[in-house]
Amino acid sequence: MNMKVKLFDFEDESDLEKELNKFLENDIDVIDIKFQTTMAVYGEEQLYCFSAMVIYF
Repeated sequence: MNMKVKLFDFEDESDLEKELNKFLENDIDVIDIKFQTTMAVYGEEQLYCFSAMVIYF
């Protein structure tokens, strides 16, 4: 059995939550989930990135 990784990256946290929950409905054995949020300023705009990495079998 080989370990696998699935990456998710969205501009909105609710999109990340929805897609992550959909993926977790699969018949997989989750080892770990890592979350990260980053923010950058571009001119007057704030840009957000919500990401997750699922490590699974």
